Amino acid sequence: MKRYLIFAAVGPLLGGFWLLLTTTMMSGYFSHPPSAAEIGKLLAVFVTTLHFSYLFGLLPALMIGAIEDILYHVKRIGPTLRILLVGVVAFGAAELLYGSRGQDSGLFQFIMYGLVGFIPGTLSAFLVHKFVEEPGPPAQASPAT
Repeated sequence: MKRYLIFAAVGPLLGGFWLLLTTTMMSGYFSHPPSAAEIGKLLAVFVTTLHFSYLFGLLPALMIGAIEDILYHVKRIGPTLRILLVGVVAFGAAELLYGSRGQDSGLFQFIMYGLVGFIPGTLSAFLVHKFVEEPGPPAQASPAT
């Protein structure tokens, strides 16, 4: 259960921020070096739209958490490979979901919209690996003498 709470808390927060940053960059708003006022406007928009990030990002984050949970139960997959696989799946899902937005296309748009899923997916999987108790191998009972 802790695994899903981490994905639910971290995923929409980071994914929503990266999606806002990506759409801002794709619109050309940061075509020049941004000033402090422009960054302040970006953060103000992020704070005011944070509830929408959780509204629309909660279910995808929990789905990626379920994929991480399934991969955790595959004994041959170690933690590092599991984190990377979750990131790749989240990258692909976010790219399919957001990649065709707007009229731009190309490698930059592909990578930026894919990072909307990759960043929160890998960070959440890493936090799960670090802070959720994962049971080790069972202790062997010593023979009674």
